[in-house]
Amino acid sequence: MEIRVYYEDTDAGGVVYYSNYLKYFERGRTEYLRDRGFSVGEMARRGLSFPVVHLEIDYRAPAFHDDLLKVETAVLEISKSSLTFAQQVLRVNDGKLLVAGKVKLVCVGPERKPKQLPEEIIRAIKE
Repeated sequence: MEIRVYYEDTDAGGVVYYSNYLKYFERGRTEYLRDRGFSVGEMARRGLSFPVVHLEIDYRAPAFHDDLLKVETAVLEISKSSLTFAQQVLRVNDGKLLVAGKVKLVCVGPERKPKQLPEEIIRAIKE
């Protein structure tokens, strides 16, 4: 997915503030699931949520106001109750890799305890 950097995304030096990449990653995962037929909101109404339990991130180069960024998202690993995503952010005009990360989410039910991933999600991701 593509994201335009707005002024509000930057710090006093005009560089994208580091924590905003976590928002970009979140949007990338949400759209990844949406593209496979799953709405995060609908899953929440069914009592399922997917909190982040582990994150690794490498900041390699800065992005600036008005840059067009591309967020790439792929599933690295699926377990009974978790998904691990590989994500990266690239600048569209030069293809430069800006940020790379790995994010692990755990499926939890209304009681906030790990729950087995729904089979339809596993199937959709593997297809």
